[in-house]
Amino acid sequence: MLSSSNPAPMPPDLAPANTYPVLPLLSQESESVQRKMLADLSAALPNERIDLIDNFTTQQLAEVEVAIAANPTPAMFEQLPKLQWVQSMWAGVENMLEDAVLNQFKLVRLIDPKLTEAMAEAALTWTLYLHRRIPEYALLQRNRRWQQLDYKEANECRVSILGLGELGKRCATRLADNGFMVSGWSRNAKTLAGITCYAGSDGLAQMLKTTDILILLLPLTADTRALINKQSLALLPSKSSLINFSRGAVVDTNDLLQALNQGQLDHAVLDVFDTEPLPATSPLWHHERITVLPHVSALTDSASAANIAARHISTYRVTGALPSTVDLVQGY
Repeated sequence: MLSSSNPAPMPPDLAPANTYPVLPLLSQESESVQRKMLADLSAALPNERIDLIDNFTTQQLAEVEVAIAANPTPAMFEQLPKLQWVQSMWAGVENMLEDAVLNQFKLVRLIDPKLTEAMAEAALTWTLYLHRRIPEYALLQRNRRWQQLDYKEANECRVSILGLGELGKRCATRLADNGFMVSGWSRNAKTLAGITCYAGSDGLAQMLKTTDILILLLPLTADTRALINKQSLALLPSKSSLINFSRGAVVDTNDLLQALNQGQLDHAVLDVFDTEPLPATSPLWHHERITVLPHVSALTDSASAANIAARHISTYRVTGALPSTVDLVQGY
């Protein structure tokens, strides 16, 4: 999903001196989104010819070594026999992992400081939403009840983040800077100033037991699918809350609904779902203990992403060096 701003020019020392084979954009996004990305990429890469893959000739497809992807289809990769690596315009790349393995290309995910800051802002926004008990006040308003609820200070609220990658680390520090007691969990041990860090299965259980608000920022992998289920939710203190910014499948939806209906969980803010857009028939829409968001916690900034892609591609054209690539086994 995209927002936009004015692109910064590509530094001259990285701009390629030659014209290379046409650079394909692999996307099934709307026509307006594709036009915006093509415009921003063309501005950031003035010496490259960039076009949608559907407009390529057979000869052009055979020459492609690098491509840019924004919600591609598997069939698009199958048309590129010489493809070496793909620059994603999104931070999440799980939908392309199988394609990367099958077609033997390397995958580069988007790491954009603008997106990171947007996610940190979202983490603070929705943590405050829960901490200041906004869903409860909204219910009181609907019932025309004038009632003041108890308040506790931020330093009494324990916020835990599952996933301490680039997004998780920045969210953790942003919340800590605003006075919250912050913990974080990752697969491997990490150290982050001012944050209590946990790792491994034992560390996860320990952290969950001391959590008032749980924020999910994990990639979707075989290990994280349905990680938040009946067993893990039962470890949370009664009346705790959950915010999911990662992927819908990280949470077992039926177990989540059961925890909410039984009062084990007080509220869930959900920005991601198993099926998107969320079907109109989903019970999540009308549940009074669920806040539904349309996958907007951190939108890709088209121009900023284009500049990052341009820097990576220009460096590759000149030096042959690739940016950091995704571990196709771990999934991130």
